[in-house]
Amino acid sequence: MHKETPFYIALELIPGVGNVLAKHLVSYCGSAERVFTMPKGKLLKIPQIGEVLANSIRANQFLKEAEGEIEKALKNNIEILTFNDKAYPQRLRHVVDAPLVIYRKGETNFNTDKVVAIVGTREATPYGIDLTEQLVKNLSAHPDLMIISGLAYGIDICAHRKCVELGVPTVGVMANGLDLVYPSAHKNIAQKMLENGALISENRFGTKPDAPKFPKRNRIIAGMADVVILVEAKKKGGALITAELGNSYDREVCAFPGEVYSQTSEGCHNLIKRHKAHLITSAKDVDELMNWDLEESAQPKSNALRFQMEDENEQKVVDVLLKGNDQIDRISYKTQIPIGALASVLLSLEFAGLVKCMPGKMYGLNRG
Repeated sequence: MHKETPFYIALELIPGVGNVLAKHLVSYCGSAERVFTMPKGKLLKIPQIGEVLANSIRANQFLKEAEGEIEKALKNNIEILTFNDKAYPQRLRHVVDAPLVIYRKGETNFNTDKVVAIVGTREATPYGIDLTEQLVKNLSAHPDLMIISGLAYGIDICAHRKCVELGVPTVGVMANGLDLVYPSAHKNIAQKMLENGALISENRFGTKPDAPKFPKRNRIIAGMADVVILVEAKKKGGALITAELGNSYDREVCAFPGEVYSQTSEGCHNLIKRHKAHLITSAKDVDELMNWDLEESAQPKSNALRFQMEDENEQKVVDVLLKGNDQIDRISYKTQIPIGALASVLLSLEFAGLVKCMPGKMYGLNRG
């Protein structure tokens, strides 16, 4: 566990300090630990920090509570990942309101090459269940795949269950503390998910799954994924919230169509009609949208192909793309270039005719 972990947890516990302000504080002070050792006078000079917040930060009670959370985690074999840990989901890191801390039970690589979120209605029909199972089965052809969902009734649990059956890594994002599986009916499948996946939450132990927690949970699902897929969704519901968040995070969003008069597909139809989701009918459509089916043919056929760049960051990007087409989030993770700076580097390489932008926010080298 990182030495900064208790300080990150303590920041989240302070009333009035949300994820955005907490990162703001860490940036100003240089580390999470220094936030708590900073003199009150200097804290008051930081934008958005007033007398009440400064006093709360200087109090020791939240650090003591944080130590208690760490003890509970150790007793329950739960890992606590902070925003700056290498194992923290790199795609999620770029989301403005990403959680400072994630509690993880189980082991899986959040930063695998392909992450798909599958969500939908809790009242799934046989049609939706069959679509979900076929989707997972066909996507499982990718060895570097992880499927993420919310462990809810209906489409969510169907996706998780099929992943367990096929040995596909799957992650359930929970709206409560990891000391409780909700709904309790999914306790057995949740346990099986730990063999090749994980349960995660941003919530401390003892947190109950009340209504406001679910939309917050959905931002993690959308933020961790390359693509968000809705199988069946009603006119209103959590799946639509996840889709809207996916669009706001610049993720690809896809939806399966259903029968014209089907209430369980009304949300999917509305997204498609408003051009907020790609209409798909199979996993092949997802592969084509994300250019995943092109990656193998994009591999260099000869070691003779080389690009020598004067700019260090441009060279890093080219070195990554020599191995094949890749998405901007993964390029950022592999090169350790922040997204904002990376966008400028990619644009420069495009203007130079060395790099091309493709659907699905994929980039590749111009090899012609």
